[in-house]
Amino acid sequence: MAALDNVKLKTLLSDVASGVLQLPDFQRDWKWDDDRIRAIIATVTLDYPMGVAMTLETGGSSPFRARPLTGAEAVETGEPHLLLLDGQQRLTSLFQALYVTDSPVLTTNARGNAVRRWYYVDIEKATGASADRDESIVSVPEDRVLRADFARRVVHDLTNTKGECGAGLFPLRIVFDTQRVNAWRREYEKTDEERNFDLWSRFEDQVLEPVRSFQVPMIKLAASTSMDAVCAVFERVNTGGVPLNVFELLTATYAGDRGYTDRVGDYYDLSTAWRTVKENLTTRHPALGRPEVDLDDGLSSSDFLQAVALVRTWQRKQQDPGVGVSCKRRDLLELPLTDFEALAPVLEEAFGWVGGFLRSQCIVRTADLPYRTQLVPLAAIRAILGEEADDATAKEKITQWYWCGVFGEMYSGSTETRFTRDVEQLVGWIRNGESAPDTVNDAYFFPDRLVTLKTRNSAAYKGIYALLIKQGAVDWHYTDAPLAPGRLEEYGVDVRQIFSRGWLRRNLDDSYPANSIVNKTPLSLRAAQALTGAPAAYLESLAAGADMRPEWFEDVIATHLIDPKALRGNDYVKFFETRAAQLEELVYQAMGKRTTVVNGIPDAEADR
Repeated sequence: MAALDNVKLKTLLSDVASGVLQLPDFQRDWKWDDDRIRAIIATVTLDYPMGVAMTLETGGSSPFRARPLTGAEAVETGEPHLLLLDGQQRLTSLFQALYVTDSPVLTTNARGNAVRRWYYVDIEKATGASADRDESIVSVPEDRVLRADFARRVVHDLTNTKGECGAGLFPLRIVFDTQRVNAWRREYEKTDEERNFDLWSRFEDQVLEPVRSFQVPMIKLAASTSMDAVCAVFERVNTGGVPLNVFELLTATYAGDRGYTDRVGDYYDLSTAWRTVKENLTTRHPALGRPEVDLDDGLSSSDFLQAVALVRTWQRKQQDPGVGVSCKRRDLLELPLTDFEALAPVLEEAFGWVGGFLRSQCIVRTADLPYRTQLVPLAAIRAILGEEADDATAKEKITQWYWCGVFGEMYSGSTETRFTRDVEQLVGWIRNGESAPDTVNDAYFFPDRLVTLKTRNSAAYKGIYALLIKQGAVDWHYTDAPLAPGRLEEYGVDVRQIFSRGWLRRNLDDSYPANSIVNKTPLSLRAAQALTGAPAAYLESLAAGADMRPEWFEDVIATHLIDPKALRGNDYVKFFETRAAQLEELVYQAMGKRTTVVNGIPDAEADR
């Protein structure tokens, strides 16, 4: 599978220039700054180890779309023989600094600003103590003029060989060009023949020869290495610190699909295809994400691929019962482009249906989405069932399954196995009347959980917020109709605290926490601005603002499952206890079951 070899640096850089060695398209861009480039050059001149490079043999036919390393783009490149998996930053830096003779290196300075630099070595410093080698590597501006006194005074003009030799600064861009090195040496020795002859001899032995003979240990993975293994290896050896995801690997794989290229005349761009899908979906369904913030905000590319894999493996299982429904990384990496092309429109429609389902549950913003991951099996189920999912009984079962997943917090841990079970079990439950899915049967919600639901970090917290809107909560400022999905953004609706924390701190102990979901409800920004001081006081102003009699306004309060008399009486204990009981009932209605504890063991009884 793999072989270890030592390859001369000059050979590797020549392969970069000729296109024999290229990058798989999933590699990120080169990004080293000026200081790191100087450091890697010093390492090479000292013949110190710079780490192992890793490549993948292509066998003459790259499994991925390939691209040249930065700096080699102008070279007419053919099919690569090797793809560089690890070592991009090091080899790109050395290629530009030591091999490219006609253009400076585009890098960044210590402030992160883009700069162009040439790299030189100070001959006298380099032939001194090895500890000074880092200082001997000199970074020179694009115009090859070194200045001092805030750029007012020219220290060295390196625009020609004479100036370089006079400064004793050797241009590293010619280090592998023997003819140019010899011409430079002759000019250098003329400046002080007796002194410089001896200095050059030491420089050649101590600096130039180590660079010319420098060897890079390189692991070559065989062309037969599976993509799953390539992905795993890359994640383990990638020294850039940015993990590779399956989407990027598939992007490069699909771009290298010769069948598609032969058929269409161009390469398949998975990134563009995904952007189109995501923008189409989120234009209609904002709960699925905000691509203007981040393309993977909300519904991610990996979520979409997993849903495709679930449907593909489900379809294959219908033909061959020995095939398992799955969406593990291996399944995604083995997803043929032809199958993806066929299923992507189906899943796009399915996720559009999911967006509509979320809206029907009063979930319209990404921030209010309880579990993003639960959308994956939901979309797969819609794709498999098609219009069957719109049947009233099917919709009821899907809704129960959804809220059991949320309030049972079933999607808080590892999800791939649950994806598989939910797809198969929910389809069987709807189509064939089989037993309810494990997500329904195993979901429990304990009343004391209400006390600990305090932030949006909890799916159940977001779930209660959505259910309060769904069951008909009326805003305390815009009282003309119940809150609805189309009004949430317009009114600035969010989770608002009912009894203010300051009032509770002054009047009660913390037996019933102020920041529990029990003491919060969905209200508009205008209503929230009035919630200061004691409830008895702000209810009067809210009722007056709504031009309602106090007893009528109590009906508005009750739509939030709040005891109006407890609120008007500033009775936080009664308010908390009565509202917790009503929220508990609201959750159980959504789950279609209630949780009881028998001899310390939770037991769920389905509502009849």
